Amino acid sequence: MKIVLLNPPFKTELGKFSRASRSPAITKSGTMYNPLWLAYACAYLEKNNHEVMLLDSCADQINLDDTLVKIREFQPQLIVLDTSTPSIKEDVRCAEEIKKVIPDAHICLVGTHPSVLTDEVLDMSVAVNSIARHEFDATLADLASALSENRDLSTVDGISYKKDGQHIHNQDRAYIENLDEIPFVSEVYKKHLNINNYFFSAATLPMVMIMTGRGCPSRCFFCVYPQTFHGHKYRLRSADNVVAEFEWIVNNLPEVKSIGIEDDTFTANPDRAKEICRKLIEKGINKKVKWWANTRVHTDLELMKLMKKAGCRLIIPGFESGSQEILKNIHKGTTIEQAEKYMKNAKKAGLLVHGCFMVGNKGETRETMEQTLKFAMKLNPDSAQFFPLIPYPGTEAYSWAKENGYIKTYDWEKWLKEDGNHECVLNLPDLTSDDLVDFCTYARRKFYLRPRYLIYKAIQSLTNFDEMKRNLKAFKRLLGYMWKGAKE
Repeated sequence: MKIVLLNPPFKTELGKFSRASRSPAITKSGTMYNPLWLAYACAYLEKNNHEVMLLDSCADQINLDDTLVKIREFQPQLIVLDTSTPSIKEDVRCAEEIKKVIPDAHICLVGTHPSVLTDEVLDMSVAVNSIARHEFDATLADLASALSENRDLSTVDGISYKKDGQHIHNQDRAYIENLDEIPFVSEVYKKHLNINNYFFSAATLPMVMIMTGRGCPSRCFFCVYPQTFHGHKYRLRSADNVVAEFEWIVNNLPEVKSIGIEDDTFTANPDRAKEICRKLIEKGINKKVKWWANTRVHTDLELMKLMKKAGCRLIIPGFESGSQEILKNIHKGTTIEQAEKYMKNAKKAGLLVHGCFMVGNKGETRETMEQTLKFAMKLNPDSAQFFPLIPYPGTEAYSWAKENGYIKTYDWEKWLKEDGNHECVLNLPDLTSDDLVDFCTYARRKFYLRPRYLIYKAIQSLTNFDEMKRNLKAFKRLLGYMWKGAKE
């Protein structure tokens, strides 16, 4: 079957909308993630002998008209649209426009938003034929087989659809346990995408992003993917399989300078992380490409040193808050002391750290926000992000905010600003959405414009050409946004 996997266009005239990010937006730093979930589905479908076109209109900045031309030329029978909460109205409109040019095609939506608000999305348009809920690699393969065999859709686990005016929700599909059966996503990138389109300010470029496991055992109340998409069990690819993909990238995408491991928490299974590191070292891959990974502050010095030796350049923890009470409220399962030790160990190991901080969580006050900023500057990671909480549907944060009347709009389009950047939709009892946004703007200026930080970055740039290029590109964009914010 001919299948289109589409990252549909959204505000392409304004920038690159990173739909695959945990908080989709056209970001201040220019972040553009690889379309991970679509790409993995592409690998799975091609393995099952389907002819697939993976089209990333956001990364290519292709508008709707030009996207429709490409789809019409391909003449697919199944078209799969990725979605996000703030873009869902436009995503559905894109489905409607596709139906006008290929009326007989089956259109299926995927993503966290329709996985949770399934009935609402099904009712948005008759152009939406089905929704593949949660992880969708195997679901799409089964759906494609059912369509080609004229098999009843009731046989396809994991989908929702309309029949005789009723919403039909088939039973959930079991998660894929043997992740080694999915081909390397990097092969999909080489075949279908321009890797130079993708950007993360803390990475050396060009970059690619992979997953070595799915699911997260942690229970953070704000994190969208474990709660709506791939669950809390950390399912693992084998160490040999992961290292083989690193080797494939080195040999077949030699221009790639960094590999991002986008698991929610790569170090959740320390023994397996160590096994991957040892194998990278044994094969000499550590000398050929750098990599980064999401980690928790439980990661110890021994593992950090081994990761560094294995080629890891950067680790990304969610510090979230400088208030222990708020960390408790959001079920973070970490302490201030652990974060401080983590940061000291990272510096001992020679690893860069991109720290993530949030405001607007349960129990937030002006005092706790100031605590968070002081904590960020005390930790002094190589880079930092400050964001208001975005309570995406399906998360505990969403239930908490909705029950207390803190969400100021359920018009999903208004969850982004006109320019595609994040919009705060929370009004807390003592903090308005403007208060939260203004504080994050203030925190970024305070963090990045410190003399100590600027001197550190100057020295880093002068001693490493790749770091210089990365710093200049990221800093130029960030300063532009901070200047714009200051004027406003």
